[in-house]
Amino acid sequence: MKFSYTAKKADGSTYDGVFEGESKSDLFGKIKQTGDALITYKIESESKIKDSVGKFRSSFSKIKMIDKITFARNLANMLEAGLSLTRAIAVTEKQGKNKKLKHIYSELNLDISAGKTFHDALKRWDGIFPPVFVSMVKAGEESGNLAESLKSIATQMEATYKLQKKIKGAMMYPGVIFSVMILIGIVMLTFVVPKLTATFKDVGTQLPGSTRFVIMMSDFMRDHYILLPIILLAIMTVVYQILHTKKGKNLFDRFVVKLPIFGTLIKESNSAKTARTMSSLIGSGVDLIQSVDITSEVLQNDLYKSVMAEVKANVEKGKPISEVFSQNENLYPIFVSEMINVGEETGKLSSMLQGVAVFYENEVDQKTKDLSTIIEPILMVVIGISVGFFAISMITPMYSVMNNI
Repeated sequence: MKFSYTAKKADGSTYDGVFEGESKSDLFGKIKQTGDALITYKIESESKIKDSVGKFRSSFSKIKMIDKITFARNLANMLEAGLSLTRAIAVTEKQGKNKKLKHIYSELNLDISAGKTFHDALKRWDGIFPPVFVSMVKAGEESGNLAESLKSIATQMEATYKLQKKIKGAMMYPGVIFSVMILIGIVMLTFVVPKLTATFKDVGTQLPGSTRFVIMMSDFMRDHYILLPIILLAIMTVVYQILHTKKGKNLFDRFVVKLPIFGTLIKESNSAKTARTMSSLIGSGVDLIQSVDITSEVLQNDLYKSVMAEVKANVEKGKPISEVFSQNENLYPIFVSEMINVGEETGKLSSMLQGVAVFYENEVDQKTKDLSTIIEPILMVVIGISVGFFAISMITPMYSVMNNI
């Protein structure tokens, strides 16, 4: 590999150079031997095609949340065992299987060896390591308790990961059922209905309105089978564009929190996420304003982001943050504001928020388990109505045909 680099001499002067070696470690070793300090370096691509292939491959190597959790937990354990940070990262790199992660670990070690702090090295990979990760590492470094901060990071990320997984799992069941219903409907309209339509035309019987509607749908699908996916794609594109506008997203966020069953689940999951993130940050020593800012980034719903903006304003004015939560009971249940109020009065805000997080994580867990029980009869009714409509639409004319015969 060829590197172009900038280094600094002991007298403060800088110089540029080119180096060829097997890895970045060779470059760092060479600069270290001279007694100079490496400032920046860049890998010179030997081939544009090779570089493009490398980027193409790396785009398929995604970093999963579980990989980040494992990284934080393993690093904490090795630091507690007495290993240096660079040695712990090097061990993690050797054990890893994800090529993109191994590359990131290597780069982190080089940056740390070049004199950067761990949190500064992590900032370079802001697309991989979220602000909550970086801020808690910074607090751990400044307090000299990096291992504890990494443990807190792992706990916080694991709780969030489990929460998201439970909600996705709860949504999967109705999603699969509706997908199967649509697939069966397409098959019926494409292959079954045309055969029955031909029979009805031969006999010349009068068809009811529901039957004509089903036949019209069938004819459209057969005659415009190329147009149908284009229409669906166009609708999806328009919806996507609307949801990515500020007004569209705001309307959608307001709509989802008012849904009969899922609205409560969304409120409680956001309450758990807010409490868990703020508790972890405050407990790690991050100041309250920064904790609120980072928590706002973690939340996806704009309504909850607005609440966090109000919380920040209260902190800056020296007012209790529990006031904001009590004024937004349509989003945060009253239990949240009451526990925060107790935390502010006793000086144990972090532990009170942790209690809130645990409570609502358990609530979401129970509700996701109950959700299949609640949704199942609703789905059965919807399936029954759909099948009944199709059956009546097709069977009623059959009786007319039999009478004519």
